[in-house]
Amino acid sequence: MAFSFKKSAELFPAAIRKKKRAGFAYRRFDTAADAVRFAIEELPADSLNGAYLQVDEARFDQNGIRTLYERQDFPLPRRKVAAPAIDESASQDAA
Repeated sequence: MAFSFKKSAELFPAAIRKKKRAGFAYRRFDTAADAVRFAIEELPADSLNGAYLQVDEARFDQNGIRTLYERQDFPLPRRKVAAPAIDESASQDAA
């Protein structure tokens, strides 16, 4: 069965947290694409760890969510990650 990014989705925080509060509360999204983008682009890494996405009866953990985000058919624009800055003083020292 093919995955549909158009279906509604629910994002759940980790069930067991060492912190008293999870980094986010349960959220429902109109589309799975919105939920995936929120999870990858907005959640801090420690909040994503242990969280899961549910679309219909399918559940996706952190790795599954990242895989959905990286698919070629992901329908939303992805946030561009800035390239690491080049430390010119380090390159001059090497010369």
